[in-house]
Amino acid sequence: MELVSSNLRLIVMDNFLDFGKKVDGHLKLMREIKDDRFSFIVPTTLPRFASGEAKAVIEESIRAKDVYILSDVTNYSCTYTMHGFTNHKSPDDHYQDIKRVISAMNGAAESVKVIMPFLYESRQHKRKARESTDCSLMLHELEFLGVKGIITCDAHDPGVRNALLHCSFDNVYLTHSILNQFIDAENIDFENLIIVAPDTGASDRAEYYANILGSNIGQFNKRRDYTKVVNGKNPIVAHEYIGTDVEGKSAIVVDDMISSGQSMLEVAEQLKKRGANEIYLISSFSLFSDGQKSVDLFQDAYERGIFNKLYTTNLCYVPESTKNLAWFNEVDCSMHITQIINALNNHESISPFLNGKEKILQKVNTAKQKGI
Repeated sequence: MELVSSNLRLIVMDNFLDFGKKVDGHLKLMREIKDDRFSFIVPTTLPRFASGEAKAVIEESIRAKDVYILSDVTNYSCTYTMHGFTNHKSPDDHYQDIKRVISAMNGAAESVKVIMPFLYESRQHKRKARESTDCSLMLHELEFLGVKGIITCDAHDPGVRNALLHCSFDNVYLTHSILNQFIDAENIDFENLIIVAPDTGASDRAEYYANILGSNIGQFNKRRDYTKVVNGKNPIVAHEYIGTDVEGKSAIVVDDMISSGQSMLEVAEQLKKRGANEIYLISSFSLFSDGQKSVDLFQDAYERGIFNKLYTTNLCYVPESTKNLAWFNEVDCSMHITQIINALNNHESISPFLNGKEKILQKVNTAKQKGI
């Protein structure tokens, strides 16, 4: 029996539980729901057979509901047992679970939307020679299964939306959420600041940061050894810098994601050798894909004074032990996502939440005036 009249429901996958609970709490405050017995979250389980195969079970009716599935496909902390072995879920496993949940709805929901901050297979967004186009395939599958909308954040290539015909695709930029916290926390001399792209792929992002902050821009080019392939990539031989002199300046290195972190730290070290003072790293998604080895690389670089802080979001899994380190700063984006869900459910425009440029410009101007 429903305690509150609302057609909005959340299905929070096992990889995004803490974040989903925050969104649920924000929604109840927004809608002034004071009944503690009510939750927008639909109880859902993902049991597995002894063979390792799985199914999804939705424990509550979602008939005629506006359903939002929240998933972090990068969360490697989720496990299952198969043949006596403990297996950590891969992005493939998490994506398969999303399809299972959609199948379990059996078409009963009024509308289904998927909120996937880190877009599954977004790094495999275009074909080179005889390669699979996994991101496009994923989008086609979700559309075929009846998903009406996909919401992601800082997509590696937003142009992948062209794979969709009838399903909406919204790419939420996190620049303003990150800068909002960064400006509050750091005493920045905007007149002595430079924004740095670690490679050509991050140049548009760096240019946007520079325009917002009124700063100069620099860029590194990665020179690779195309005669070798290591872990699926041509190894980087050198980082070559192009742009404004960084000596005596504060630098912000920006990128959409940190994978192993080695490339980002090499760029920071090059900036330090060129005489930069404070160096801040900003990344929407910090994956630390080499596990503790990646974290240790950052800890070592921090202790050697190579960088000051890392700013990243809580939209992908990071172990609590890493979050407690002095250099790690987490930007909570749960309210940002909640506002989007609330607006969509009320059939309102989400444009104000896709781009918060005006508000952050005002904040930058206020910070600059205080520094005069």
